[in-house]
Amino acid sequence: MGEPDVAAGRPARLYPDARAVLASMHGKERVIAPLLQPLGLHVLPAGIDTDAFGTFSRERPRLDTPLATARAKIDAALTRHPECRVALASEGSFGAHPASPLLPWAHELVLFVDRDRELSVIGEDRGAATNYAHAPCVSTADARAFAARVGFPAHGLIAMACVDGRPAPALALHKDLHDEAVLLDVVARLVDRHGLAWLETDMRAHRNPTRMAAIARATADLVRRLSTPCPRCGQPGYGQRETRAGRPCADCGAPTRLPRVAIFACAGCGAAEERPLPDAAADPAHCDFCNP
Repeated sequence: MGEPDVAAGRPARLYPDARAVLASMHGKERVIAPLLQPLGLHVLPAGIDTDAFGTFSRERPRLDTPLATARAKIDAALTRHPECRVALASEGSFGAHPASPLLPWAHELVLFVDRDRELSVIGEDRGAATNYAHAPCVSTADARAFAARVGFPAHGLIAMACVDGRPAPALALHKDLHDEAVLLDVVARLVDRHGLAWLETDMRAHRNPTRMAAIARATADLVRRLSTPCPRCGQPGYGQRETRAGRPCADCGAPTRLPRVAIFACAGCGAAEERPLPDAAADPAHCDFCNP
C-alpha cells in the first residue's frame, strides 16, 4: 500500500474542526499546528509548565525516557483540558553520533494521542542536522568563536560556571543569552570568578531554529503515519517503527551494524512487515571484520 502524498497537502481529514492541545511552553505550535491543520485539527498550547518534566539547562533533570516524558506531558495536558480528545507533546534528545562519537546527533519525537480511539502514534526525526554543542571557555575570545560556530545570536546560548572542565550550573547559570555584549559580559564575569566559563547551545525550541526545523520534520512524519491506514485493520498510524541491522560489507560480504530492512507496523493491531532497504553495500569502515 502506497503512502499518501502528505507533502502535497492531501492527507485525510480525520478530525474535522477538532481541537488538539499541545504540551509545550516554547512555541512549538508555530511548526506543529500548520502541519496538523489539513487533518482537521486546531492545535493550541495546553498552558502547562513543561519545565516541570525536565530542562536542558539542568535545573530539573529529565527522570524518564523521552517517550515516557512525552506521555507524562500529554497526561498533564489532558487533565488540564478534559474536554479534548487529542493531545500532542514533543521531546528532543541530543548527544554523540552512534557511529561517530565526535559528531553530534539529534533525535526528535512528536507523540500524538487520541484517547477516544485509544490511539498513540509517534513521528520521529533523527540525524546530525543539529547545532548541539558545548565548550569550556577561558576568555571572551573563546566565547566569541564558539558563538559564531553555533549560529549565535539567531540560536541562543546558555552560560554557566565551569569547574574542573565540567559544567557547574549550581554555582552560576545564565539563560536567554541572545545579545553579544551581554554574552561577553557574562563570560568575563564567570571566568573572573571561576577561572572558566561553560557555554552550550540553548536547545529549547523557541531559542533554537535548527531544533524547531527538526520538530517540523518529526511532525511531518507523524502526519504521514496518521494518513496511512493499517492494511489489516484500517486504523491510522501505519509506518516504519524500526530497522534491522545486517547490511553486507562491500568488501567481505559480512553483515554490518548498518540497517538492512525496515520494519513497518500498525500502532493498533500490531500487524508488521519487513521492507528491504536500498540494496547498497556497506562501506568497510562499518564492518567489524574488515575494520575491527
